Amino acid sequence: MSNIQYNTNREHLQMSEYGRIIQDMVKHCMTIEEKDKRQQCAEVIIKTMASIAQEKLSKSEVQNKLWNHLAVISDFKLDIDYPVEIIPKAEVTSHPAPMPVPQGRIKYRHYGHIVEEAICKLKEMPESEERDALVRQTADRMKQNLFTWNPDIMSEEKVKNDIDTYARGTSLSLALLGHKYATLHTLPTNILKKKKKK
Repeated sequence: MSNIQYNTNREHLQMSEYGRIIQDMVKHCMTIEEKDKRQQCAEVIIKTMASIAQEKLSKSEVQNKLWNHLAVISDFKLDIDYPVEIIPKAEVTSHPAPMPVPQGRIKYRHYGHIVEEAICKLKEMPESEERDALVRQTADRMKQNLFTWNPDIMSEEKVKNDIDTYARGTSLSLALLGHKYATLHTLPTNILKKKKKK
């Protein structure tokens, strides 16, 4: 039993989709001293990778992808003449910058930042049919958000009052006079309840 090798004790796979066999082939390829034989070995590995990925080698974009994957598996240490441009290691290993998180407080959390930002922009717009249409769309979204948060307190009158609170001193809510709110997109509540055992 002592001869059993567990994957947890083995070397980390650079690209798990190709499996350990390809990684072992690449490691062997890196030990070949003659460059022309090393090149031939790399081309055999590419064909094997293509068969595993079920790709046709005739496509240039596939060739580009496979050769770049070979470079990654070798940790960019395989000394061969790559037939395609290889992405620098720094670009492959770099991580995207974290997305900024809004730090400002919002008045009503159930409506969210997007609704508040929309109303702020609507307050700056001159009166027009376009602005009124956007106010009605925003009110429809507020109604949906309010229903999702707490259906018991959801009402179109509350949405109008909240717009008045957000846009105090403006006439935004006048755009809602006679407005027929969009239908709520909700699931039937009965499918969310577990059936009682008899």
